[in-house]
Amino acid sequence: MAGIYLHIPFCKKACHYCNFHFSTSVHHRDELVACLHVEAEMQKTYLEGAAVETIYFGGGTPSILAAGAIRNLLDTLREHYNVSADAEVTLEANPDDLSPENLRAFREAGVNRLSIGIQSFFEEDLRWMNRAHSAAQAVNCLQQAREAGFDNFSIDLIYGGPTLTDEHWQANVAKAVALGVPHISCYALTVEPGTALDHFIRHKKVPPIDSDRAARHFEQLMSWMEEAGYEHYEISNFALPGKRSRHNSSYWQGKPYLGLGPSAHSFNGRSRQWNIANNAVYIQQIKKGTVPYEEEVLSPQMALNEYIMISLRTDTGCSLEKVAAGFGDDQERQLRRAGEKFIAKGWMKQENGHLRLTREGRFFADGIAAALFF
Repeated sequence: MAGIYLHIPFCKKACHYCNFHFSTSVHHRDELVACLHVEAEMQKTYLEGAAVETIYFGGGTPSILAAGAIRNLLDTLREHYNVSADAEVTLEANPDDLSPENLRAFREAGVNRLSIGIQSFFEEDLRWMNRAHSAAQAVNCLQQAREAGFDNFSIDLIYGGPTLTDEHWQANVAKAVALGVPHISCYALTVEPGTALDHFIRHKKVPPIDSDRAARHFEQLMSWMEEAGYEHYEISNFALPGKRSRHNSSYWQGKPYLGLGPSAHSFNGRSRQWNIANNAVYIQQIKKGTVPYEEEVLSPQMALNEYIMISLRTDTGCSLEKVAAGFGDDQERQLRRAGEKFIAKGWMKQENGHLRLTREGRFFADGIAAALFF
């Protein structure tokens, strides 16, 4: 089983915190989309005929494309890949793009899941982030998505920001729950190098991020989501039963995937590769018949460390049996011994042959994983 990711690198505005590859100019949009069709054909052997069970349009803002462009891309993928009839097809979207007409058109084009960048239901937060949509649009698009036939969708929320009080954070989560959102991804506001937020903080135009506030918001979030019946199946992701993201879960399960478009990453179980993060160069090279990417072949040690890192983020945890079978009994014993100090701290537990983070351990997931690396 495999997945395909398509990167659509265009946005109406630059959010202050975002460090993904994108452009606010759509001058080369049609040309780049045409190159996605070409790259899809050029890379058709990458997945080695594996059944494609998920397709994900990410960005950027894929909803900036017309539904017809999405449909044509899906047709190309079905022509060159073994796409399952029940494949999950997700479109990342911003609320300001989701009119009733667009929603129906995306649905008819073959999209069956939405990932909507809400971020907050409060106007002051959206203005501070430099988002393109309003608080009213954030609410309306969810109601309209259901009316258009989408019963499987996710929203993003950001916590820990300087304009987000504890009361407003609780209101954001409560509104999402009350609206029956099936899947909620929640991320702590982070300062990425080169972003506008990084510039503002370094020049003292905005205060530094309050890590205590972010930790408090995460603690509150876990309690509220558990009370509402959501499964905390990955550090940042919560889903009602049966509504987990199949595409993102495939990343955490180590399944192969192909990335198409500038800055897109691919993984085939043996190596990783990533396309150049430059729209103009990407277009030039595709037109010349070359996919502009760099590649890294994974050593056994790198593969093991990666498995530890991604598996510990999930509710399933790290399988000791899988480590022994894939990397050796010595590595399994070493990993189990290394985990003992975190078990003693109450940050990890070992049960049913898995090492899992406890609720307390989720606050230190990255550090624990790094400490367990070989």
